[in-house]
Amino acid sequence: MCGIVGYIGPRQASPILLDNLKKLEYRGYDSAGIAVLGNGSIEVRKTEGRLAKLEAQLNGEAPAGCVGIGHTRWATHGRPSDVNAHPHSDCKGQLAVVHNGIIENYLVLREWLEARGHVFKSETDTEVLPHLIEEYYDGDLAGAVRQALSRARGSFAIAVISRRDPDKVVAARKDSPLIIGLGKGENFLASDIPAVMAATREIFVMEDGEVAVLTSDSVTVQDLEGRAVQKEVVHVKWDPVMAEKGGYDHFMLKEIHEQPRAIRDTLTGRIDRDAKAVTLHEVPTTAADLANIDKVFIVACGTAYHAGLVGKRLIERLMRVPVEVDVASEFRYRDPMVSPRTLTIVVSQSGETADTLAALREAKKRGSRVVAITNVVGSSVAREADDVLYTWAGPEIAVASTKAYITQLVALALVAVGLGRRRGTIDLEEEQEIVRQMEKLPMYAEEILLGQDSVVRDLAQELHRAEQMFFIGRGLDYAVSMEGSLKLKEISYINAQSYPAGELKHGTLALVVKGVPVIALATQGDVYEKMLSNIKEVKARDATVVALALDGDDEIRKSVDHVIYIPRTSPYLAPVLAVIPLQLFAYYAAVARGCDVDKPRNLAKSVTVE
Repeated sequence: MCGIVGYIGPRQASPILLDNLKKLEYRGYDSAGIAVLGNGSIEVRKTEGRLAKLEAQLNGEAPAGCVGIGHTRWATHGRPSDVNAHPHSDCKGQLAVVHNGIIENYLVLREWLEARGHVFKSETDTEVLPHLIEEYYDGDLAGAVRQALSRARGSFAIAVISRRDPDKVVAARKDSPLIIGLGKGENFLASDIPAVMAATREIFVMEDGEVAVLTSDSVTVQDLEGRAVQKEVVHVKWDPVMAEKGGYDHFMLKEIHEQPRAIRDTLTGRIDRDAKAVTLHEVPTTAADLANIDKVFIVACGTAYHAGLVGKRLIERLMRVPVEVDVASEFRYRDPMVSPRTLTIVVSQSGETADTLAALREAKKRGSRVVAITNVVGSSVAREADDVLYTWAGPEIAVASTKAYITQLVALALVAVGLGRRRGTIDLEEEQEIVRQMEKLPMYAEEILLGQDSVVRDLAQELHRAEQMFFIGRGLDYAVSMEGSLKLKEISYINAQSYPAGELKHGTLALVVKGVPVIALATQGDVYEKMLSNIKEVKARDATVVALALDGDDEIRKSVDHVIYIPRTSPYLAPVLAVIPLQLFAYYAAVARGCDVDKPRNLAKSVTVE
């Protein structure tokens, strides 16, 4: 959940570390710190609070030296505080460590180390690592790191510097992301690609159980047994501007406006525009393979889970196979009924979500074929799945997911249509009609952003003072309403709740009183009349009702206070468009309330620990 960076080269490390950490604050921001090696000593500077606080404390007097590591923290073990901030040091201050992950057996290790005379300063699990490395150091820093990690149980991405090995940075990973950036006469490490893009496009992704030694001129990689590992260098094609705000006030707004491009990229190469057919080469299943499937599991967390709820309905309708959607943190603990006849789809923006990765492994252990839908090439989920469908959203910096979610919807629609056609549960005509509408999605998304932005902004300004808000919908609209509710609560802190509209009389109506805002989604024709009745139920209790409907729906205006329109499309694809106004509404409400949109309290971007 934390962000780590490292640098070694001819330049001063401090400004590079601080700049690269800024690009990783989405991974955590309750404390920050750097350790720089220079003139035979290591200087550690760290503080509770955001990176800006650390920069202010340095006040132009950053540690001098050309080797360093840095950290931005999301707390797991130990409250946010100066002493719990990373980097952590050994007893003699001869080495420093930054760590992303959890050392599960840290209490046992700490007791053993204390019995051997080591003195601890923090409450963190991480601090056992520098003391373990100190214990095993015999002149070979990489060897000491390997020995220390052989004792540690849990997840880690770490970077280590030592005054006794001043010309190297040692890094290692297990179950937490870590990449190496290859420069000219200098090298970098980071938790994620955007941190190094300003300096290099040449990277490689470290695998579990690998230890890297970085010098100014070289990077060598070994496994935990000390055997050499050959790495494939990847050229990153992202435009560095994609990882910056690009003139928008917040990353979230920028990423909302990048969605037409993200949809277009996710469709590219996956539909035959002449035949109007889905060509899902990444999932090479035959009709016989699909006939053998008797169940589909979709496993994800948070926003990706909401995408899975949409995917469930699409797959059930178009593939005619039962689908269960599970929160990944629950999946492996309930003895899931998974077999070789089960297809498991795991959805994760980062590809490093700890619970989703554990669910993937559980499904594979039980014989299931696993398809991963992820945004990050080379991520753990991508490497361990049988098949991978990349979403091509590009780097997503804001904690609240927008373009990753919308591309997950597109990817799930491609799976449902493509596999449904191969399975024989939809015919060519139906496939072609859906594909025609898919091709229009980028244009429709642009129309919403251009035509509805001011409408949504005005509504958010009118309603942002509410402390309670409800979202209702039926069918696919209910699944989308859950994501709309999550977006609003996570960045504006309004107590937003989503309910199936048909359940109003089973308790929810007791909470609907005069003036309470209700966002009602009504894009699904098969339940439209029922939805109108539900809208009238809340309107009869004097709620302020905002409807989200399809262009040309004049009937709904008679029953609500405000309407937001989206272009008419296939009901299967309406969720892709319907979520955009809800994202904008959450964004503008949060801005109106003075909230930190890109960095909501208590949250971080990628949940890489359980």
